[in-house]
Amino acid sequence: MNSVLVIAAALWGAAAGSFLPRAAYRFSVPSGEAWRDTCPGGHPVGGWIGRARCGECAGAAVAGRGAETAVASPAAPVPVPVPGYGPGTPLVALVTALLCAALAAATGTRPEIAVWLLLAPVGVLLAIVDFRVRRLPDVLTLPLAAAALALLGLVALVPEHAGDWPTALWGALALGGAFFVLFLVNPGGMGFGDVKLALGLGAVLGWYGWPTVMLGTFAAFLLGALYGGALVVTRRAGRKTAIAFGPFLIAGAYVGLLIGAYAG
Repeated sequence: MNSVLVIAAALWGAAAGSFLPRAAYRFSVPSGEAWRDTCPGGHPVGGWIGRARCGECAGAAVAGRGAETAVASPAAPVPVPVPGYGPGTPLVALVTALLCAALAAATGTRPEIAVWLLLAPVGVLLAIVDFRVRRLPDVLTLPLAAAALALLGLVALVPEHAGDWPTALWGALALGGAFFVLFLVNPGGMGFGDVKLALGLGAVLGWYGWPTVMLGTFAAFLLGALYGGALVVTRRAGRKTAIAFGPFLIAGAYVGLLIGAYAG
């Protein structure tokens, strides 16, 4: 039964991940700017889910290659539009599938697995956007926190769950409050988007208790420190260079969640 669940979770993750690239592209704009509504070639982008690929650019690319072939003189090459934009669909689908499979293997048939599988694609999307433009959109972080608490509240009514909803609520408030203090102390090192993201991750981690909250938080800072240290060693950044912390906060939360699910 567990192997079937893992396979089903992987298929769900692959399907959900394949719909994320377009949203990741549209959300990946600096703070204060409107969401993208055109591809790099200037054509309208319809909807929020699906591949990050423009059909009009694809047609223009075919025409452009034909024009280049027809040019016999060494004139300036004809510019060829690139139909693909944003993160690659296969990679995003693979990462989401592996994450969902790992969550299913750790959680088993306990009812909270439904919550983890529903929220996992949102975590992947947030990590992509923050890594690309150092922004965690409110339209993703705040609904994530609300959905985590609401869904876990429903799961708490179902028999055989392994968590505690009041601790999830206190975990959200505690982690969000702790990150808010860090933001006040060092606004340049901790963005307010990280504070709002911490609310949802605190709820998820708190479901399995305070040790899981502490473990997930420690893992986030450890992963961020290792990444920053690697950038310094390779001379790609200085000691004071700011990095996007959201991806490491999300990765650390999943480390804590996986261990908490196994222990539960």
